[in-house]
Amino acid sequence: MKAHVSSILLGVRDMEASKRFYTEGLGWKIKDDYGISVFFESDGASPVGFYGRDGLADQVGVSSEGSGFSGLVLTYVVRSQARVDEIMSEAEKAGATILKPAGVLPWGGYGGTFADPDGYIWSLGYSDQKADQAYAE
Repeated sequence: MKAHVSSILLGVRDMEASKRFYTEGLGWKIKDDYGISVFFESDGASPVGFYGRDGLADQVGVSSEGSGFSGLVLTYVVRSQARVDEIMSEAEKAGATILKPAGVLPWGGYGGTFADPDGYIWSLGYSDQKADQAYAE
């Protein structure tokens, strides 16, 4: 198996609220809306989509109940500290919970984290320490 993710599916409790958060709040564009699932335009990266939480859990054979840290963090690397600040502000205005405000990180980079309405954690970061960063933008 290769170190590659073909797509990322997030199980959401409220499809309409999640669509509003990502489209109106963060500016994502919907590529396909199948009712029970939604996929966003990916700009050449791994596609991100939503599926109803109960249906997705059933599909993979687990319970949809659970709380606390899932062990999953979605990372978004940008080319400037200012862009980290802009995205954190956009996310907060859209209803995200700020988990760690943007600031200098212990290893020397700059970043912050927020959780979307379903609790999925997004880690935003910037670093000029490595030339081959996997920049999202």
